[in-house]
Amino acid sequence: MSSAIEAQQPAAQPIASPAQRRGASPNWLRSLRSRRLRPAIVPAAILVLVVLSAVFAPWIAPYDPDALDMSMALGDPNATNWLGTDQLGRDQLSRLLYGGRATLLVSGVSTFGIVVIGLVVGLVAGYFGGRTDLLISTLLTVLLALPSLLLSLAILGILGPGNESLLIALVAAGWAGHARIFRASVLSLREQVYIEAAVSLGGQSTRILFRHLLPNLLPTVIVLATLDFGALLLTVSSLSFLGLGVQPPTSDWGVMLNDARTYFSQVPMLMIVPGVCIAAVALSSNLLGDALRDMIDAGHR
Repeated sequence: MSSAIEAQQPAAQPIASPAQRRGASPNWLRSLRSRRLRPAIVPAAILVLVVLSAVFAPWIAPYDPDALDMSMALGDPNATNWLGTDQLGRDQLSRLLYGGRATLLVSGVSTFGIVVIGLVVGLVAGYFGGRTDLLISTLLTVLLALPSLLLSLAILGILGPGNESLLIALVAAGWAGHARIFRASVLSLREQVYIEAAVSLGGQSTRILFRHLLPNLLPTVIVLATLDFGALLLTVSSLSFLGLGVQPPTSDWGVMLNDARTYFSQVPMLMIVPGVCIAAVALSSNLLGDALRDMIDAGHR
C-alpha cells in the first residue's frame, strides 16, 4: 500500500543553483568574476592611474614642461618642484606627466595597429585557406625571418625620426607575429561543429567571420594586446633614447633618460624617475596580461 502511494507522488525536483537561475554564461566570463580576478587588480590600477595622469596632465602639471629657468638648473626636490628640475631648469614632474602622454600614445596606437592588422590577416588566411593562405603564410615567413628591431631601425632610417615614422616602423615590424597566432587559432576554430554547420547552411563568409570566429578570438586579442603594450612601451622608450623616436623638445620618457644620462652622477633622480615609470608600466602590463591569460585558460577548462 505504501509503495503505491509513493508511486503516485511526483518526483522531487532538483534545486537549481544560483548560476542556473541567473542563466548560463561563458566559462571565461565566469572566471573573470571569480577569485582569479585578484592578481589583475593591482597592475590594472597602476595602468589606469598612469593613463589618467597622462590624460589630465594639462590640469595636473604644476608648470609648463618646456619653460626654461637656468637659475633653477639641476635643482633638488623642494616644495615648488617636487621632483626637482633638469639641466635647463624645467620642472621634472611636469615633464614626467607630459612625457607619459607621448610615450603612452605612441605605444597604445602602435599596439592597436599591430593587433588589428594581425587579426584581419590571420582571419583571412585561416578561414579561406588555399592559395590565399599559402601566399599569406609565405609572406609571414619572410617577415618573421627578419629581426623586428632591425626592421624597425631600417624603416626609421628610410623615413627619418619622428612620431609618424616610429608608428609605421613599429606596426610594420610587429603585425606578422600576431597574424600567425590568429591564423593558427582560426584554423582550430574552423574545424568546430558550429562553424561547419554555419557553412553547410549557406552562411555568408562575413557573417561567419564576425559572428562566430571573431568573438571566440577576443580573449586572445585582449591578452596579446595587454602583453604587447608593455613590450612596445619599452621599444618606444629605447628608440626615443637613441634619438630615433620622439624628438626634443617634446617631453618623452625616453628623451628624458637621454637628456639626463650626462648628469646621472650629479642628480640621479633625473634618470631614476622616468626609468621607474617605464619599468612600472611595462611590468604592470605584463602582469595584467599574465593574469588575464590565466583567468581565460581556467575558464576554458
